[in-house]
Amino acid sequence: MEKYNGPERRKHPRINANFIVSYRIIEPPSDFDLSQTKDVSQGGLFLTTNRSFNPGTLLAMTVRFPFIPEKLKLTGQVVNSQERVKDLLYETHIKFKDSDEEFLKKIGNFIKKELNK
Repeated sequence: MEKYNGPERRKHPRINANFIVSYRIIEPPSDFDLSQTKDVSQGGLFLTTNRSFNPGTLLAMTVRFPFIPEKLKLTGQVVNSQERVKDLLYETHIKFKDSDEEFLKKIGNFIKKELNK
């Protein structure tokens, strides 16, 4: 994969972080799959999936973050999904959709602390 050397286009800083995520397509409903994040920001996350998703696909996700004791149920919207290993592995970027402000604040504070270590 080529490294992007242009100007930063992301709205929020991100950190490399591995959190377990279960996810499924909301409509039409599908079974849950399990994955792990590669990185996370206040605006969304990046994970590997076992299939490609069309941009705009809504996913129901359950994630456990270390700064929140309970599992969080979130909605994510696929930004893009690219095949990395033919018919096996896809890199999928997801933005948080309809997340509550308290969660966004907590994840923002967690990322700031991690970046300042």
